[in-house]
Amino acid sequence: MTIKIGLLGFGTVASGIPFLLKENSEKITAAAKSDFEIAKILVKDDEEKNRLLAAGNDYNFITNIDDIVNDTDIQIVVELMGRIEPAKTFITKALEAGKHVVSANKDLIATHGKEIIALAQEKGVAFYYEAAVAGGIPILRTLANSLTSDKVTRILGVLNGTSNFMMTKMVDEGWTYEAALKTAQELGYAESDPTNDVEGIDAAYKAVILSQFGFGMTIDFDDVSHQGISTITPDDVAVAQELGYVIKLVGDVRETESGISAQVSPTFLPKEHPLSSVNGVMNAVFVESIGIGESMYYGPGAGQKPTATSVVADIVRIGRRLTDANVGKAFNEYNRPAKLADPADVKSGYYFSLNVPDKKGQILRLAQIFNGEDISFSQVLQQRGDGQKAHIVIVTHALSLTQLSNVTAKLNAESDFTLINSFKVLGD
Repeated sequence: MTIKIGLLGFGTVASGIPFLLKENSEKITAAAKSDFEIAKILVKDDEEKNRLLAAGNDYNFITNIDDIVNDTDIQIVVELMGRIEPAKTFITKALEAGKHVVSANKDLIATHGKEIIALAQEKGVAFYYEAAVAGGIPILRTLANSLTSDKVTRILGVLNGTSNFMMTKMVDEGWTYEAALKTAQELGYAESDPTNDVEGIDAAYKAVILSQFGFGMTIDFDDVSHQGISTITPDDVAVAQELGYVIKLVGDVRETESGISAQVSPTFLPKEHPLSSVNGVMNAVFVESIGIGESMYYGPGAGQKPTATSVVADIVRIGRRLTDANVGKAFNEYNRPAKLADPADVKSGYYFSLNVPDKKGQILRLAQIFNGEDISFSQVLQQRGDGQKAHIVIVTHALSLTQLSNVTAKLNAESDFTLINSFKVLGD
């Protein structure tokens, strides 16, 4: 049996799919019990169509989505266009037409996944999106299948290659944020508008999806607090290293007694933690569970072939289920009501960087403020001032988000104190 595919978009990732279907055809056919054929490819307009044909691409390029939706021979639609629209409209049309859909669109899935998944279930068709999180790492299927007997308690992840590349340069080579961003853009890792990557938005989308697979809860994007790397200074990096930490942008999804918490923030990782050695554009997901204990899944988070590999894996799974006549099973079958954690239950150590008047008694003042919120110090560093301002660094023992909010408000209310940064610290 030959299963026909319609591709939506023919960019970097999509153009890697024919390569894999050809180069790994024997294994793919054995796994799916079917062959695959790319029947039609939707492109933006005639100009793009002509450019692709002139470049030697021998495919049936079309410019109207209805040419795929109304083609009864096409059984699988693969959306690799990105962004919310028109991808959402096109996926909806394909599902309503009874076609199975594969996507790598994390933005769309994080913000509209609930309704798209419900539509797929209603129509009895598959909607798979392994490539939406950590491109080349099969983390979603691992959580849904391999860890189905285990109870996940926390998921930590370095989930954005662009920000991780920048942090690697800032940590290993002492670069400023501005220099790291400039190089990331020159190398094509960062967009001209890097907001989604550097402000933690991209990682927050992925945290939404991980919450579904790890904990069975579908949360909204707005439920994920996110803080980016743009405020990190060379001083923060130097202090982290002095204290035995590495700064990374980390997604943190965990279940507390009251519910689920999802955050993305710069985090001080102990140098011995496995995530601290994830450098460059690589991604990793670190899972804590009651059965296995600790496990980490590491690999490229983006790129043509790694992401296409995850996409084709979804295609193969659908193909096999079509052959076995059991298609329509949900990608993730673990589902329970979403409950958000009480901020008082979400606890971590924290790093505070402050400028204070360069005179006696300032550490005592700070101790009184923190003690007023029942927060204890793990480490305190005071750097010599300029006669007017001194720099003080405080690392606390575990405190709750409620305590964090309260103490931050008190510090900001002190007119002669300047709170420069506060970041989560793992392990305290």
